[in-house]
Amino acid sequence: MPATSLRSRDIPEGENRSRGLTSAEAAARLAEYGENLLPAPAAPSLIVIFLRQFRSPLIYILLLAAAVSLMVSEAEDAIFIGVVLLANGIIGTMQEYSAGRAATALRQLEEPHATVIRDGQVQEIEARLLVPGDLVLLDAGGRVPADLLLVETNDLLCDESLLTGESLPARKRIPLPDASAENLTAGKAFAGTLVTRGRAKGIVTATGLSTGIGKIAAEIGKESVSQPPLMIRLARFSNVIAWTVGIASLILIAVGLSRGLAWSDLFLMSVGLAVSAIPEGLPIAISIALAISMRRMARQNVIVRRMPAVESLGSCTMIATDKTGTLTLNELTVTDIRLPDGTDLLLDAGMDLDACDIRGCDMTLAEARNRAARLLKAASLPNEGSLKQDADGWKGVGDTVDVALLAAARKAGLKQDAVADDYPLIARIPYEPDLKYAASFHRKGDHVRVFVKGSAEVLIDMADRMDVGKAIVPIDRETLLRQKEEMAERGLRVLAFAEGEVRATAENELLGNNHLVDLVFLGLAGMQDPIRPEVPQAIHDCRAAGVEVAMVTGDDPRTAAAIAAQAGLQFRPDQITTGEDVRKAEEAGSDSLDELTRRARIYARVAPAQKLAIVLSLARTGHFVAVTGDGVNDAPALKHAHVGVAMGRKGTEVAKESADIVVTDDNFASIVTGIREGRTAYSNIRKVILMLTATGAAEMLLFLLAIPLGLPMPLLPVQLLWLNLVTNGIQDVALAGEKPEGDELKRPPRRPKEPIFDRLMIRRIILSTLVIGIGGFAVFYWLLQQGYEVSEARNMLLLLFVMFENVQTFTCRSERRSVFSLSFFGNPLLILTVIMAQVLHISAMYIPWFRDTLDLAPISLAEWAVMLFAASSILIVTELDKWRCRKNA
Repeated sequence: MPATSLRSRDIPEGENRSRGLTSAEAAARLAEYGENLLPAPAAPSLIVIFLRQFRSPLIYILLLAAAVSLMVSEAEDAIFIGVVLLANGIIGTMQEYSAGRAATALRQLEEPHATVIRDGQVQEIEARLLVPGDLVLLDAGGRVPADLLLVETNDLLCDESLLTGESLPARKRIPLPDASAENLTAGKAFAGTLVTRGRAKGIVTATGLSTGIGKIAAEIGKESVSQPPLMIRLARFSNVIAWTVGIASLILIAVGLSRGLAWSDLFLMSVGLAVSAIPEGLPIAISIALAISMRRMARQNVIVRRMPAVESLGSCTMIATDKTGTLTLNELTVTDIRLPDGTDLLLDAGMDLDACDIRGCDMTLAEARNRAARLLKAASLPNEGSLKQDADGWKGVGDTVDVALLAAARKAGLKQDAVADDYPLIARIPYEPDLKYAASFHRKGDHVRVFVKGSAEVLIDMADRMDVGKAIVPIDRETLLRQKEEMAERGLRVLAFAEGEVRATAENELLGNNHLVDLVFLGLAGMQDPIRPEVPQAIHDCRAAGVEVAMVTGDDPRTAAAIAAQAGLQFRPDQITTGEDVRKAEEAGSDSLDELTRRARIYARVAPAQKLAIVLSLARTGHFVAVTGDGVNDAPALKHAHVGVAMGRKGTEVAKESADIVVTDDNFASIVTGIREGRTAYSNIRKVILMLTATGAAEMLLFLLAIPLGLPMPLLPVQLLWLNLVTNGIQDVALAGEKPEGDELKRPPRRPKEPIFDRLMIRRIILSTLVIGIGGFAVFYWLLQQGYEVSEARNMLLLLFVMFENVQTFTCRSERRSVFSLSFFGNPLLILTVIMAQVLHISAMYIPWFRDTLDLAPISLAEWAVMLFAASSILIVTELDKWRCRKNA
């Protein structure tokens, strides 16, 4: 039974609120509401995965051809087709199954727990056993296990970035009597969010699918509205092939009937030609091309969960990326210090805190650390966070601002424990939004020192002097406020610091706000969620590849613009828009929203539901959209984009399950790797299509020339099957494994509506079809004129077509580059398969069963030479066409 929300009458009142539920009540509610779990996606069985491999128009045509072959007692044709389809199904099944297992391996195996009060006792239970009405205890560093209504709070801050995209923690409090949306949100803690500071008690109001996370999970369970670009193009390609084969077959049947040929012979010929013209090896070649790219991407820490997503990423024209945790580290960090005398100090953003440097202009590292030390001491004392080091590095517990300040102090050589020992704590004033500062009082010898951190405007008013290095001088408030504004304009969150000495007090006098006077202003610290080091180069590579990047974030526009500029995004001021603008555009209609998304490239203050609307709008405007993200709020957009890319290390399980691709190291640059591999895969698929289509069309042209002119059938149906399903079939698989040519990221992305058969492909197919088809017809006609028997002429013509396909395979290794400029051994599998094709055909000439079935016979060396010379014509014509392409480029 799915979990549901707690009704208001179920909330414990009075004494029960402090004692929680009884074990009996909890058991009854567990039976009523169900476990506190999101439904895990049901893994499809091997049978279902296997059957899914046959959902393709190309395969439907082949199945029809196999059925017709059986009806006319041509079992060989049906067997050949069946073997190919079975092999394709097995390969696709294993690839999809292995990709699913790799994605499953990303799951965290640890079972989350929750601290509750039951039967009046504090207990730790598995989070899945929580029920509405449970009284839950929250503490800094833990995750909220379910949606809670807060009943007690003590300086509670929650990081809700996974839900809202906002990088700064949200302050929580007991809800006030008014019913405003802001008050209701502040009075609740949401499942999956992180407690960064303070403690609280809350009553569970929703579990499972009824939580905020659960509702998003229900949304992403819907069928995706976007199809992978490869599937769209292949559907169009299949329609073209089906119509072409159908029309050509009807023409041949009409001509044959006019010549008085038997209906049964014409029907068998049509089936054979249909099999020859349909690239039945294409599904296998596509699977191989995508599987190879999947393996290459896996070595780059990229797990592909759905095979077509490999090519989809290569097709994308727009990346809509989250900011927090994707472009940034999702770790608030002190990056800048501005001292009152105008000195700027820069702090390294690394997390090896003992190895990071503080730098200043025209000063040594030691001098820079000394200049920063006084300010950072004031930052580490009125501080309730802590730093701990384990095998994985430094971990912070507490408010993200406090942790960032402690990390900065550590970089200056100030260890928290040592500073605390030197300045024993006497009293503390916790941070409150109304106060806009925090302070702590410490014993130092016979004196009491006070250290304050908080809003620059507030601390500037508290101070009457400022530290300019070698002297303490009267404060210059205008200069300090100007410094603060300069830092804020760069997208930094600015805090100020001050210190002072408390005047002698009465023995029982409490230390408090009235003692925060006549302070010495120490300077400003600028904090930000730093850009991942690899991001600027990755965005530059995307731009070079013709892929646009848009940033979608919950942060305010000024911060979003500053982060975008640091990340390397190029944008104009009018390309910055907000969630409010998106809302108004949505209300005005889809056309208005589409007009907005055509222009905008930075979306700030965006609500989770709006991200999906933006992605769908970008798709409507003609983009193939890739979406990146790691939070629950990203999941719907990841699900419905053309390709969703989730971050695996810090990403939520909901995000990873929604995505097509998971980047296990959270490296944004891996997206560029994926684009290159996707383009390589599509390029290889085009090479296979070119080879298969050209040779199939050439065989059909051969018949279209021979039958109307009264010549006998050039090749028997079984010979056509041998040519296409055996000799040709093993070479296209190798061609699908071609390595990148090196210029994949220098080409513009394919236009979204660009068909597989573009102008270059059509011209190349026409040229190859004419050379092979007319050349084969000319050789067949010449052989008959020279007195060769029809069976002998067919024997040599079949050999010629095997050679044509061998040479054509090499010419298709690149669409524009000369085959002679490519490394001959760059694709050793290709060489092996060409040799295998020749060995198979030569063997068939000598093995009795094959020889009799295929009507083959050995030929002389002179005849081999003639066939080889004729086959080389396709190499000459193709090389000339490639030279023309390069010249006109």
